[in-house]
Amino acid sequence: MEFQYVAFSVALIILLGLFFRNIFNRFKLPGLLGMLILGIIIGPYGLNLIDKAILNISGDLRVIALIIILLRAGFGIHMESLRKVGMSAIKMSFIPDVVEGLTVMFVSHYLLGLPIIEAGMLGFIIAAVSPAVIVPQMLSFIKKRMGTKKGIPLIILTGASVDDVVSITIFSIFLGIYGGQQLNYLMTVVSIPIQFIFGILFGLVIALLLIYLFKHFSIRNTEKTLIILASAILLKNLGDVLSSIIPIAALVGVMVIGFVILERMPEIGMEISDKLDKIWIFAEILLFVLVGAQVNIYLAASYALIGLTIIIIGLMARSAGVYVSLLGTNLNLKEKIFCIMAYIPKATVQAAIGAIPLSMGVASGQLILAIAVIAILFTAPLGSFAVSLYGEKALEPEK
Repeated sequence: MEFQYVAFSVALIILLGLFFRNIFNRFKLPGLLGMLILGIIIGPYGLNLIDKAILNISGDLRVIALIIILLRAGFGIHMESLRKVGMSAIKMSFIPDVVEGLTVMFVSHYLLGLPIIEAGMLGFIIAAVSPAVIVPQMLSFIKKRMGTKKGIPLIILTGASVDDVVSITIFSIFLGIYGGQQLNYLMTVVSIPIQFIFGILFGLVIALLLIYLFKHFSIRNTEKTLIILASAILLKNLGDVLSSIIPIAALVGVMVIGFVILERMPEIGMEISDKLDKIWIFAEILLFVLVGAQVNIYLAASYALIGLTIIIIGLMARSAGVYVSLLGTNLNLKEKIFCIMAYIPKATVQAAIGAIPLSMGVASGQLILAIAVIAILFTAPLGSFAVSLYGEKALEPEK
């Protein structure tokens, strides 16, 4: 009987998730908002229609969804594109994120009284920009050849993809040192680039092994996609196991796997990218519905005003970071404002890691998740509308 109820819950999540997503898309709103609201409605704080067995494994499902996001990002970045947008994309990938993350950390520390480590977790959960909202819009502008002469959609695409990895990596560091008695903050800061280097190396090794496997054995592309996904999950687990010995930013390595395979095997890389897009449809529904289900809506409502205050201050800091990143480029003021707007939406990463502190027993886990969801509900539609409307005015079509 229990199995039937689990199966019923999965069917309910898929059917209603697709329905809510399409309804919101019809009204020009991000479909992920519909799925998030659905989760709140049918979750334990609403109608309580989701079996507890699914909620118990929702943390693992979120990690898998996060890995799929980063693989898609890796398979979407070309070396040629990186060379074209150059230093602008590099600066956009970490300056806005770090500025916003640190700002939210200090503001939430003083306004909410959160310990600095927990405030740091919140800061870098909130800081990540959403590829689920940004990527389709930038691809649409590229298709219409708007802003492509200066590579503006490409700068945002590349920067946003790496921005997420930076945010997740720094969040993981704060999570790793949570509960520590004597913290060496200098060593913690120094360890960040070391983690990135090891993450890149491990991702490179796994990618090269997979390329060798694919070149010497006849494997269908669907099977290749599953092998890559499984390898990325194993890399994440390896990073967790070795975290006390060797600091590894495993999620950076996950993105490197996609990037290297695409560079070495472009045709196969594009086909695998298409298949990951299809897998993402299912993963996205599970991710946003289950995150919505875990939100204590009463707590979120009680912290809505102060939560919005923290989020808006963080967005102001991020906007300043974007502007600084674009200094010295050939972008005019309208185009810089467009880039600032494009870096507003938050959704995917907040959904993927927002509930991790709660599942890890962090004291303020419920509050962190509540503010993460407030950030999604506020910024996803705001950023989506701003980019759609202002992009038509700010970006010049390439002749």
